[in-house]
Amino acid sequence: MTRSLMLAAAGFLGAAGILAAAGSAHAGASQMLISAALVCLAHAPALLALALGNWRSWLLTLAAGLLAVGTLVFAADMGVREFAGGRILPQAAPIGGTLMIGGWLCVIAGGIASLWQSRTGLP
Repeated sequence: MTRSLMLAAAGFLGAAGILAAAGSAHAGASQMLISAALVCLAHAPALLALALGNWRSWLLTLAAGLLAVGTLVFAADMGVREFAGGRILPQAAPIGGTLMIGGWLCVIAGGIASLWQSRTGLP
């Protein structure tokens, strides 16, 4: 995922998070929309930080992709459940959650790899 796509994903998820929070406020504190808002508003700044960071790591690029796709799948499933009473596909929310967890694990691995490279002097 290029930095431009990361920035676009961060903006999209940030806007979606605000929309879900507003929708929840007007829909009587819908748990589905609260969950979507929380996940979007937690991951949008993370994607923004990854996009703006000064790094060259395939692990962090993978992390950004997993975080973006996982958040989108999870939030979309919550929205479809709320407004259409269905799902985008079976097990979409757990799949999205698993992708997000994978993204955060890649952030950990990317940080450790960066630390290791800085201590050994490798590029």
